Amino acid sequence: MSAEAAARPATPARSVLVKARAAVRTVEERTPAHRDRAVDGLRAAALLAVPLGHWMLGGFTRGQEGALHNASPLATLGFFAPLSWMLQLLGIFFLVGGYSSVLSLRRATARGGTTGQWLRGRLLRLGRPVLGVTAVWAALLPVLSLLGVPETTLRTGAVLVVQPLWFVAVYAGVTALTPYCMPAAQRWGGWTVVPLLGTVALVDLLRYGPYAQQVPSWLGLVNLLPGWLFGYQLGACWGAGRLRRAGAAVLLSGGVVLFAVLLLVFDYPASMVGVPGQARTNSHPPSLLVLALASVQCGAAVLLHARISRALRRPALWAPVVAVNLSAMTILCWHQTAMLAVAVPTARLGAVAGLTTEPDSLGWVLARLLWLPVFAVVLVVLGSVTRRFEPPWRGAGRGARAAAGALAAAFALYAFAVV
Repeated sequence: MSAEAAARPATPARSVLVKARAAVRTVEERTPAHRDRAVDGLRAAALLAVPLGHWMLGGFTRGQEGALHNASPLATLGFFAPLSWMLQLLGIFFLVGGYSSVLSLRRATARGGTTGQWLRGRLLRLGRPVLGVTAVWAALLPVLSLLGVPETTLRTGAVLVVQPLWFVAVYAGVTALTPYCMPAAQRWGGWTVVPLLGTVALVDLLRYGPYAQQVPSWLGLVNLLPGWLFGYQLGACWGAGRLRRAGAAVLLSGGVVLFAVLLLVFDYPASMVGVPGQARTNSHPPSLLVLALASVQCGAAVLLHARISRALRRPALWAPVVAVNLSAMTILCWHQTAMLAVAVPTARLGAVAGLTTEPDSLGWVLARLLWLPVFAVVLVVLGSVTRRFEPPWRGAGRGARAAAGALAAAFALYAFAVV
């Protein structure tokens, strides 16, 4: 540093910049040389797509006494649907989940641990933040009601909080299958996803084909396991060294063709998320279009692995990736609460563009873009407090844990009643 620079007064902005640079250097120095930065980068991108997708593809309408109702710009802005293709990165999330689980389980057993111990650790890591957010919301609901928040708003809030949590349950389920996914991947490689793809295709044919009227409505639930296991199993193949560039190219090209055929020939809904008023949805449960998109995403991720890894050798790019990964479950569990923390008090003020107005115009989209930094700041503030739910609750006694469990169960019952 020059003498002139050292003599400059330490303004708040300069002080923040100096601290940020020091933090970036610290992260870089503490990163092991063998760390797969590309996989962490892909996970961070998939994680950030969740709040961004919910914040952009979900909105509110304001009813009587400022009550908030869920609404979606996709109901009127059909051209918005392709945005859901870019924001629905669950294929990537399950891919890196399967990849990381295979390597993690292999390391755990090499150290003498058991599969059961490994799985218990993984499930606890997923479960603690979920228990935390549901317990907090169970305690908040009566308080908010006493403060005059309309019952409709409370039901809307419960629906939004539950939205991301279904994914945690599905992810926990496929993680529990890792001891079976890994040997299958080692033996048969990418062929292990063919039965999963075929099952989803068959169920879709029965649901939407010429005999759809004779098929029970619950049949679509059969797609839950094979639909979401598809990307995870590809990740297991990748981690086992059985998914290479040639296979990734097949996934990418085949996925593009299948995606186009399903959209243009078989009239699948264009949106990757549910749209109010539409009879069919792609994601609940997953349709064949979801697997086609996951195939494209997974193929591209494997093919771009080396380039992403090189890009993340830059400390300024790598540090944010580390920060996002360290707060993964906090982001997933609390991002809807961050949006509600802004929308619920604001609803008392009347209709606010991009927040409590009907999401039916480009004006709403532009206004919502301006709200995104506000939601992000609130999420960071919330996360600074709620991130303590992620590590083991060592300071909590049995009574506190039992109380958290009881509150979480109460919220689960309430959410089940209103969702």
